[in-house]
Amino acid sequence: MRTVKIGHSPDADDAFMFYALTAGKVKIPGIAIEHILEDIESLNRRARTGDLDVTAVSFATYLLIADRYRMMDAGASMGLGYGPILVARAPIPLADLENRVVASPGMHTTSALLLRLYVGDPPLIEVAFDKIPQAVLDGQADLGLLIHEGQITHQKMGLTKVLDLGESWLRDTGLPLPLGVNVMRRDLGEDVHRALSQGLRDSIAWAHANVDEALEYAMRYGRGIDKETCRRFVLMYVNNYTLSLGRDGLAAVERLFGMAHERGLIGDIPPLDAI
Repeated sequence: MRTVKIGHSPDADDAFMFYALTAGKVKIPGIAIEHILEDIESLNRRARTGDLDVTAVSFATYLLIADRYRMMDAGASMGLGYGPILVARAPIPLADLENRVVASPGMHTTSALLLRLYVGDPPLIEVAFDKIPQAVLDGQADLGLLIHEGQITHQKMGLTKVLDLGESWLRDTGLPLPLGVNVMRRDLGEDVHRALSQGLRDSIAWAHANVDEALEYAMRYGRGIDKETCRRFVLMYVNNYTLSLGRDGLAAVERLFGMAHERGLIGDIPPLDAI
């Protein structure tokens, strides 16, 4: 039995996806999984050292690790007209956003790349993603770049949405918005790649077929949100593109990388050999 270390975020959507594997509802022949739970920017950093066999990363980070890691076709996080949002204590004109301090969940998150594509190069401070709303409320930053459930709970915290990057992306491209992806170390080999990809796809399909049970587990990672808010958030991001990127999903990744390349924000675009 081979033990494979899999890194993913302690978030409701990831918990929902991995529940069947965690609980033994789905098994991968010959492979035992050790789950490593860390926030996405920590996983982005770990991926750059290659110490995890499989890990969730931001699509923006894949650009830095493609020589060592291969994309998994299953498990991607794609927004369908929604995604990271910029919030503030009060409305701020779009033209003034680049001059305001932004609390960001990490320099190598896809949200940070989208910020540069749509806003420019505002001054940033890095804040743990779940602490960003309070950082804005306390005046540490003028704006907060929200990922995860903050996208649908910010109003209850007294924050105002200033810019929805998911809406902007859909308007400009007509495509889903690529945010996060699971990757596997290339040296694991083709057979293990296929087994892991199928295992995660089976886990996602099991969760979709047993939503209430998987959701009960996911609630542990919902940071206090109620069940219906958790259900809404989870099903926003564990969608058909999570089962498989498909033609539109791959086209969206190519478009994101292409736009960033044209703007001089990234270097060469790596191969997209998802499996």
